[in-house]
Amino acid sequence: MSIPPHATPASQGLSEDAARRRLAAEGPNALPGARPKSTAALVREVVTEPMFLMLLGAGGLYLALGDRAEALFLLGFVGVVIGITLAQARRTQRALEALRDLSAPKALVLRDGQPRRIASREVVRGDLLVLHEGDRIAADAWLFEGQLSVDESLLTGEAVPVDKSSAPAWPATGLGAPGGDGTPFLFASTVITRGTGLAEVRAVAGGTAVGRIGLALDTTPERPSALQTGSRRLVRQLGLTAAVLASALVLLGWLWDGRSLLESLLSGIALAMAILPEEIPVVLTVFLALGAWRLSRQRVLARRVSAVEALGAVTVLAVDKTGTLTRNQMAVAELHSGEARWTDAPQAAALPEALHPLVEFAMLATPPDPFDPMEQAIQAFGQRHLSETEHVHGAHPPDAEYPLGPDLLAMTRVYTVRPPAPGPRTCLLAAKGASEAVVDLCHLDAAARARIQQQVASMAARGCRVLGVAEGRWTAPAVAAGDTAEPAWPVHQHDFAFTFRGLIGLADPPRDEVPDAIAQCHQAGVRLIMMTGDHPATASAIARQVGLSDRPDVLTGTELATLDDTALRERLRHVDLCARLQPVHKLRLVQRLQASGEVVAMTGDGVNDAPALKAADIGIAMGERGTDVAREAAALVLLDDRFTSIVAAIRQGRRIYDNIGHSTRFIFAVHVPIIALALVPALVPALVHAPVLLLPVHIVLLELLIDPACSVVFEAEPEAADVMTRPPRAAGDSPFSRRHLVDGGLQGAWLAAVLLAGHAWLGPRSADPAQARTAVFAALVAGVYLLTLGNRSPRAPDAARNPWLTWMGAAVVALLLALTGVPWLRQLMGLAWPTSTSALAGVAMVAAGAVGLAALRAWRPR
Repeated sequence: MSIPPHATPASQGLSEDAARRRLAAEGPNALPGARPKSTAALVREVVTEPMFLMLLGAGGLYLALGDRAEALFLLGFVGVVIGITLAQARRTQRALEALRDLSAPKALVLRDGQPRRIASREVVRGDLLVLHEGDRIAADAWLFEGQLSVDESLLTGEAVPVDKSSAPAWPATGLGAPGGDGTPFLFASTVITRGTGLAEVRAVAGGTAVGRIGLALDTTPERPSALQTGSRRLVRQLGLTAAVLASALVLLGWLWDGRSLLESLLSGIALAMAILPEEIPVVLTVFLALGAWRLSRQRVLARRVSAVEALGAVTVLAVDKTGTLTRNQMAVAELHSGEARWTDAPQAAALPEALHPLVEFAMLATPPDPFDPMEQAIQAFGQRHLSETEHVHGAHPPDAEYPLGPDLLAMTRVYTVRPPAPGPRTCLLAAKGASEAVVDLCHLDAAARARIQQQVASMAARGCRVLGVAEGRWTAPAVAAGDTAEPAWPVHQHDFAFTFRGLIGLADPPRDEVPDAIAQCHQAGVRLIMMTGDHPATASAIARQVGLSDRPDVLTGTELATLDDTALRERLRHVDLCARLQPVHKLRLVQRLQASGEVVAMTGDGVNDAPALKAADIGIAMGERGTDVAREAAALVLLDDRFTSIVAAIRQGRRIYDNIGHSTRFIFAVHVPIIALALVPALVPALVHAPVLLLPVHIVLLELLIDPACSVVFEAEPEAADVMTRPPRAAGDSPFSRRHLVDGGLQGAWLAAVLLAGHAWLGPRSADPAQARTAVFAALVAGVYLLTLGNRSPRAPDAARNPWLTWMGAAVVALLLALTGVPWLRQLMGLAWPTSTSALAGVAMVAAGAVGLAALRAWRPR
């Protein structure tokens, strides 16, 4: 059935046949599902990454050498990573499924003139929705009959419900945007807090406002972290280097030096294994997995493990106001009546007696068990501060009620005080609503109006939603004995006489812990920007209360829409508050900040936050109050919704990143002497007639020590004393940066020089070449422990807080005793029982290495 654009909807609604045909033609009222990649495509993407090609190659080498345990370990690690990647790839699909769940409730529609409750998936364009308080709206619609208040915070971020006024004809401008009072536009997934109405469905599925958010979420890419980018670049470079040098060494040993092909291949394999830092994927996995576990102990769930290390680089924290900085729970914050005033300050006095009538009549004008959050706040406040006798009339239903109207944003409830004998009835009136509407009901003079308007402006500047309250009396016509008929109530509220009682200011108060948490963010050099759909005055008031910013300027969504990218980037340098934002505005702000070189973390809890949460470097969703959509789109979820958890997460992220840096520097350092011992003797055998010093089996054994050292030991390092007082790390910084490479290279070069010098000295003095190999290899094992000590943080407050160092020291001693004392192991490794000469040489090499590494550690900038 075609509906003319300016026609009044038919009161019968669609017929069942017409609805069935439209459902078949246009599809169900469900958000479009994502098209996930196939499992084979995801696996192909993972195994073609350079990091995993390296692991597969190393696993193949171990299999070729017959070391199945190490090969299975490496190949098993690849399988684990593939599994994690497959799980993470389904996240966007689950987010869209969560969006569809929002529309799961039933909808009451008119079909063939009869009300029918159907699944929201079956709602089609042209259906007439019958709407009541507490209903979740099934589709975007046009309200043509009735008055509603609707909670649209999932779409706009505004905590206060908006009032919807019916329009008899479809507006020529079409369906407007969410937010704003007095419009006839209703949106899918929002909740009716008050009133009843009839609305015609104008958009379903992906055509709704929430559907467009789902499409934006599906097309928003996730940015790789700096750690991922840096590790990929390093592996490409080292993989190419290892392939070239290992191939050259094999050819040189076989064709030039006359070694056997097997010996040349062993040299090449040993060199490739020495160059390839297979510990890096182990380090990243262990650090991020344990980091996620440590965050979970602080009630922060890491949904994307790459976000764990990225926390340490956050330069901008974009925070939503409603539900993040505030409690998302309205409360009475301020009262005014004549000269009497009360505020909900921490040291607030008891409610003055002069304000009791104001609260009493506000309660009388409010249903006793309301759905609207502002009305809930009024009733809760009155129950807390008034005695039962002061609101006795509210215990009974009103005899008449005048709802909000498009021409008068005020409501009145009428209570009849029935006389004991026949005669006139005295009626008590209680009215509340927009301050200007209540002032108009009271017919005040210009001076009184100006005084009240000044109070309203002052309260609004403090972030309050202001309501006016009035009291009235009305005498109904006399009733005869036995007459139970209701009196003829006046048609309009203006027909009553009202007395102005005062003003009630309601606000969504800040969370108690937020000011301290924000102060810690400022101390850590993290800039905070508020992004909210709420009113600019409310945003400014909350920002002042929590200490977010002392800059009063506010960027609104309307202004943002007029700025090009260059102008917006410049504007963001001078503003910390952004209000009246739509979802597309938040997404654009995040992208502009990232384009300016900022690392952006963003908090949010609503559907409207989901695209920006996904686009941010770190999306942080509220776990308790947040929507499924926000949680699925975010990288981190605050399980307890406490803002202090964000600070704890940033602290943990900085510690993890610091320790990854220490670990990668250790990896760079420990590979240099291994490369030197594998390469130099193989290059100069004609000169020194030295056998191959390091075989693949030696490197495999070293990995049993190096892997836990660079992962478990460094992961347990305590945080630096200045972890939350220094600025965020530079955007270009990386654990794989040249600074770490040079620092680790210098340490490794010193240890390599000491070991090579010891080998050169011992070689001619040892009858058995295995003696020199034993001394050098034992010194290398001890050098691994020295490098572990040398790469700890110089800023750690307590050097004795890492218990894994003791276990590693014990492991080094046990390994050295086993290598020299167990005959079959000694023979397998090509070693010998040390003589006094080789033992003293080994001790001298360890001592020289320790002195040099201590000097380099002292030289390293703090």
